[in-house]
Amino acid sequence: MFDKRKDNAHAEPEVGSSSGSGAGWSPSETFNTRNAAVIGATIKIKGEVSGDENLLIEGNVVGSISLKGHDLTIGQKGTLEADLTAKTVKVEGQVTGDIQGEEKVIITQTGRVRGNITAPRVTLEDGAKFKGAIDMDPGVEKVAAAAPKRAATPANGTSEEKAKSSQTSG
Repeated sequence: MFDKRKDNAHAEPEVGSSSGSGAGWSPSETFNTRNAAVIGATIKIKGEVSGDENLLIEGNVVGSISLKGHDLTIGQKGTLEADLTAKTVKVEGQVTGDIQGEEKVIITQTGRVRGNITAPRVTLEDGAKFKGAIDMDPGVEKVAAAAPKRAATPANGTSEEKAKSSQTSG
């Protein structure tokens, strides 16, 4: 009985170690791609891709991809000329276009990105190629855009100034 447990316990690490170092293993497999839809390496898509599930792209996409609330992984063979929006974006291949991550964007050592990244957290692994701008505080833009509307108050003063003057005159 104990021998069987040892064999089972020993067999599980072998499976994990062989998938981690054996041929056919992809870094994509470690990033929420188990239950993901896949666009294979020979598939080419032109247009808009959207959905309500995780997606792994190993093929070629030209257009836009929107997976709000879900993960998007661009595999090592993936080549995209697209703007991307997803909860988490992981780039192992090549992307030309802007990337918006609701939670985070990861550019791996094999990843190449030409475009702007907007996300609260951004990781550029050693060896990653990136050209563009990174905005890790997208909330500041919304506040700055709203500021001119608040600044446009009537010439006779703001409600705060009126409150102060009525207190001092009364």
